Amino acid sequence: MTDPLMLRETREAPNVIERQTREHAPLLSELAREIARRAPLFAVTVARGSSDHAALVAKYALEVALGLPVASATPSVHTLYGRTLKLDRALVLAVSQSGESPDVVETVASARAAGALTVALVNREDSPLARAAEFVLPLMAGEERAVAATKSYLASLTAAFGLVAALAEDAALSQALTRLPDVLRSALEVESVARDRAERYRYAETMVVLGRGLHFGVAHESALKLKETSGLMAEAYSAAEFSHGPVRVVEAGFPILALSSRDEAAASTAATLRDLAGKGAELVLIGADADVPAPVRLLTPPSGHAFTDTVVTAAAVYLLAGHLALARGLDPDAPPSLRKVTLTR
Repeated sequence: MTDPLMLRETREAPNVIERQTREHAPLLSELAREIARRAPLFAVTVARGSSDHAALVAKYALEVALGLPVASATPSVHTLYGRTLKLDRALVLAVSQSGESPDVVETVASARAAGALTVALVNREDSPLARAAEFVLPLMAGEERAVAATKSYLASLTAAFGLVAALAEDAALSQALTRLPDVLRSALEVESVARDRAERYRYAETMVVLGRGLHFGVAHESALKLKETSGLMAEAYSAAEFSHGPVRVVEAGFPILALSSRDEAAASTAATLRDLAGKGAELVLIGADADVPAPVRLLTPPSGHAFTDTVVTAAAVYLLAGHLALARGLDPDAPPSLRKVTLTR
């Protein structure tokens, strides 16, 4: 049996990132100079679906590395309510695989007309979004045929990190991006573990996904993939917020997909996970190893930087999600009611 496109395209990500890192250098230098010259006071992201989850990771990266406040745009303010926002001192980052959704395109065009510095992180360089933005940072993921985005999401993260590295003059992050393809190839070897462990959750109906800080956007992406490919009612929460009420749902055997980092969020996340295990939760630990009682562990190698660790974690989640769908007798490439490109207004 041929592997689903979702899994095959996940495995293509190292080559995509290798090409992107090599070819983006002159673009990033030019863009970083222009952003520095115009000195935006804040940034706004515009995206939908998986791209919005990549934008959430980018928000943390921009705020942690540069201290630049970042907000998420609500396209309906422009497309439905007809309002133009005051974005003349803003950096607007639009993230999209297809670059076709009218609400994202119109929001970026409105922001550019209002004086914002607009940048499209987009896979299709001939798309309406690419034409609407002032600058284009191509994802270079090639054709992505699986309904569930994988390599385009990972490429969105690395494109954003490349921009952050150029703006912050962060040599460590630049070096981590250069090494990332090889690290990711090593991390994908966890697929055999993902295949074996997926069977354990064949009959699960609900799952919580926890991540904190940089991994919060990956948690949202993970929950989306579990919904899309397995029809699982998965919800993402910050590891800091889950104890403020949602913890009520935890009982013996309740599955929690826990994203474990190597950064400043690691200790507090581990403490939360130990508390949840004490309440009977069954933890599926993905990412860095941690001192928590998790019966299922998909451990990934360090990438050399907290930002790029998110890419490795997300790839491991994709492998688990794809094999979980197969274990449930489902085709992750043919989720009912979904199509590759969704056009919203």
